[in-house]
Amino acid sequence: MTQDAMAAQMLNKPGFIAALDQSGGSTPGALRLYGIPDSAYSGDDEMFRLMHEMRVRIMTAPAFTGDKVIGAILFEKTMDGQAQGKPVPEFLWRERGVVPFLKVDKGLQPEADGVSLMKPIPGLDALLPRAKALGVYGTKARSVANLASQSGIAALVAQQFELGAQISAHGLMPILEPEVLIKSPDKAGAERILRAEILKGLDRLPAGQQVMLKLTIPEEPGFYAELIAHKGVARVVALSGGYTRADACRRLAANPGMIASFSRALVEELKRDMSDAQFNAALGKAVDEIYRASVAQG
Repeated sequence: MTQDAMAAQMLNKPGFIAALDQSGGSTPGALRLYGIPDSAYSGDDEMFRLMHEMRVRIMTAPAFTGDKVIGAILFEKTMDGQAQGKPVPEFLWRERGVVPFLKVDKGLQPEADGVSLMKPIPGLDALLPRAKALGVYGTKARSVANLASQSGIAALVAQQFELGAQISAHGLMPILEPEVLIKSPDKAGAERILRAEILKGLDRLPAGQQVMLKLTIPEEPGFYAELIAHKGVARVVALSGGYTRADACRRLAANPGMIASFSRALVEELKRDMSDAQFNAALGKAVDEIYRASVAQG
């Protein structure tokens, strides 16, 4: 019943997904934005402890509930951690009504042919059942397109769907994230190729199987309408990609059917030295703004 309830929420409920999945490469930058300089910690263990404290502060804030935040993407160490004495996935769903997802990629390969494919993911077939047992509903994996390269983007999308099939085989919902960089010299051209390749992959899905898509907000409003309507797509969510929250929300509101899955744009005003009242007010403001953009199209 839990899986059915989570599936119903992800398919139908208004709201957005919070991306709380900064990993080793992006954590120092996220901590700096939060007001914790590199000099404040020594080593990965201390760095991840501070990051976990920030995430727990977000997850336990009054505004962070399934009323508006329908899902959250977690880093593996966050999934394995606790919030208010409970495993994080259990806390999110049982206490907050937020569906937990797990980031599973291990970062990017160097750019080649205009794209950065995912690195190999060792141990994935052991991680997935463990995540499911902890109450995780789905996964997310990111790769990146920089140039409008037909062969590069085709390879990137093929890798995403291959991984998605592996995820689905474990009974989890895959979020495929082939990001087009917002600073791409031909973002619109890359998006045209990406849309066509994703449609090919969707048309090849086994009957009854679905994926979610996490995509950069497109240059042309409504550009991904065909993906949103496809029977193989459970939901299309938007990454903020380096846009400010105001800009990301404005762009998102022009794309009916897409909902947010923001990371930096969600937390951009949060600082460690804020009082709880200040922190909760700032997060509540961000949640409200992103929610409005996600449901603006009805």
